[in-house]
Amino acid sequence: MSGRFLLQRLLQLLPAVAGIVLVGFLLVHLAPGDPVIALAGESGDSAYYAFMRQRFGLDRPLFEQLGIYAQRVAVGDLGASYVYGRSAMSVILERVPATLLLTGTALLIAIIGALPLGILAARRPHTAGDLGISSTALAMYSTPVFLIGQLAILLFALLGGLFPVQGMFDAGRSTQGAAHLWDLARHLVLPAFVLAAHELAVLVRVTRGALAHEMTVEHVRTARGKGVSEFGVLMRHTLPRALLPVITVIGGRAGQLVTGAVVVEVVFGWPGIGRLLLAALQSRDIPVLLGIFMLVSVSVVVVNLITDLVYAARDPRVELA
Repeated sequence: MSGRFLLQRLLQLLPAVAGIVLVGFLLVHLAPGDPVIALAGESGDSAYYAFMRQRFGLDRPLFEQLGIYAQRVAVGDLGASYVYGRSAMSVILERVPATLLLTGTALLIAIIGALPLGILAARRPHTAGDLGISSTALAMYSTPVFLIGQLAILLFALLGGLFPVQGMFDAGRSTQGAAHLWDLARHLVLPAFVLAAHELAVLVRVTRGALAHEMTVEHVRTARGKGVSEFGVLMRHTLPRALLPVITVIGGRAGQLVTGAVVVEVVFGWPGIGRLLLAALQSRDIPVLLGIFMLVSVSVVVVNLITDLVYAARDPRVELA
């Protein structure tokens, strides 16, 4: 991977971030609904509404508001939350660790589960095992996340009593040390596995398809003809090449993982960005909405940049067009 490749990828971040700020601002401000009425209610008088709009700068022309917002974003200021009355950045950052823990655990589960299942299906294509794994993956991918979450709550929490239903910790219970971590782990299991379901299904199918293709290429047949064991063929000749499309899919699915996290957090009462986003939508808290939109969008751009760099590091033939 050349320095030129890295520099060009980094330079592409600037217009991407600028476009994210512009599109996010226009979408939120042009959407139906009045944030002043959402905050003050419908029983206020016109003078009070005018005061609130002046206080939040909503009485200015739209493009003037956009210019002010862009200047603030350039220095890392997302403005003050209408609801919380303090920095929108601080409100959002309080929820980031919970969402990172949930999405990171789900992605780890998906990767660890997908590779062996994909390998098992590809080693014996068109058999009962391959059909069972592929069909299960397709069913998991086709089932909405909220439905998987409701079924998981019903089976493993309400009927089985194995895991808690809501939250990140037991309410009204103070724990420390190992007991604190165990309480967190118990609450994390169900939402993490539910969020991982779609990603696991996608990665299984991609891994299976990539490996099945690599096992048919000429150099693999040559290796088998020279007496290389099946394990050696897998580890040295097929799996390293098959991982390239898997890496691409992992990076490209970052946005879907965050979107799924919003649903999962609401279903399981997980105190992350997803629940904050829902609350901000209901109250029309524009600074928080824009902050979450920008944070998630920039995160997706950065993850895709990292994916490109990893791909280029594994395959030196990759160059920018």
